[in-house]
Amino acid sequence: MRQKIVRLVLVGGVLLLAMLLLLATCGSGEKSTDRSKKQVRTSASAVTRLTVPSVFAPERGWELIGTSPDYAISRTTGALAYLARVSDGKYQLRTIDPETGEAGWHGDSWRPPSPQHFPKLVPVTVADHEYFVTWAYGKVGENALTPADTIVSLDVYDVEDGSRRRVEVPWNSVPTVSTTGPGILISDGRTNSAVVDPVTGRVSTITAPALKYPKGCTSCKQLTEVVGMTEKGLLVSGAKEFWVQGGWFSRDIAPKGTDRLSGIPTSVIPGMVLAKWQLAKGAKRATTHDLWTVHDVETGKPLASVECSKPAIKPGQYPQLVSAPSGNFLVAGPLAFDLLTKRGFCFEGTDGTKPLTLASVNDDGIAYGAANARNAADVLAGGGAPVAVAIRSGTTGALPSNQLVPGAVTSDGVGLFHWTDEKDRPHLIGYPGAH
Repeated sequence: MRQKIVRLVLVGGVLLLAMLLLLATCGSGEKSTDRSKKQVRTSASAVTRLTVPSVFAPERGWELIGTSPDYAISRTTGALAYLARVSDGKYQLRTIDPETGEAGWHGDSWRPPSPQHFPKLVPVTVADHEYFVTWAYGKVGENALTPADTIVSLDVYDVEDGSRRRVEVPWNSVPTVSTTGPGILISDGRTNSAVVDPVTGRVSTITAPALKYPKGCTSCKQLTEVVGMTEKGLLVSGAKEFWVQGGWFSRDIAPKGTDRLSGIPTSVIPGMVLAKWQLAKGAKRATTHDLWTVHDVETGKPLASVECSKPAIKPGQYPQLVSAPSGNFLVAGPLAFDLLTKRGFCFEGTDGTKPLTLASVNDDGIAYGAANARNAADVLAGGGAPVAVAIRSGTTGALPSNQLVPGAVTSDGVGLFHWTDEKDRPHLIGYPGAH
């Protein structure tokens, strides 16, 4: 398999069952081990049957055992990528067709700088071309003493054929890594950032003076944090306002009926940012409700909004925005948005109590979540009372208490479910639609 490695220093039917079980060897011709052969189950009789919503078919599907908690799905090829531990401290990126369970390409195995933990996995798109990115943070060598000895190690895989480029970026603090724009953003959670070009491996560093603070915004230099990336530049948040580096400013795109100086971005995904706004002073519900708005991240234009009770979503516990594969429907905690009709919904009691927590949504606008759950991770682990929500109509239906809800639903209607067995091994299971 073609492999490119760049080191950057900034200090100075389906195939036979036997073939499917050989997941580790598909795509590279490498000899598999007995351990790797046991990582995937694809026959109907072998796949664990969980109790799930009736729109999915648990009698069919596929199962991955002992894989990473993260997975990524290509929008263009449909492939699902995941990480497998192939030996002590060594990992391998593999792909599978989520509709059929058939294995695709896989990369060479490698050892990250922190081999005791699974590397993270995220997708990124540049000029309509997609990549899978694995990353890990740790020290180089046994006696790392300087900032140059700790790195963010990234492996960038082309979704088409798995060709890989490695980039190693010296980094002296715990990083956050995101791929909301046409690059890989590494941040210290404050004002220092680096952007890696997935195509060339080139690294650009950005420091606080380069963030281009909007004129007249005193709060922009308080609690300043780089939170995402756009085509035009970095998306940056201050104490009460936010902006795109050299682009739009929240004060100028505030939704109607809000305090223009109160915007806080709470979650960013490719193409969109979810922001919380205080209602304008004197508004009827200004003391009890906030306005939650999805904005186009490139222009700042509001796409859909909804008011939600202030106690329902507390600072420091903001839910993360989750999109349907088409991008037409979004959920975040008790919030749901239909971008086709430009409507938002807040699923909570009339007094602001008993909010739902929504964790996934499909292309038909059906969202899955639970009542009385702490967060989305709790929902997907079976916490709370499961529910399904039809976003288009805003209606909610309770599901049987023993049902697990999907962590995602692919564009082909395959539900993806997490489950941990009695040996504490994580399972990722794909059930196709029942239709």
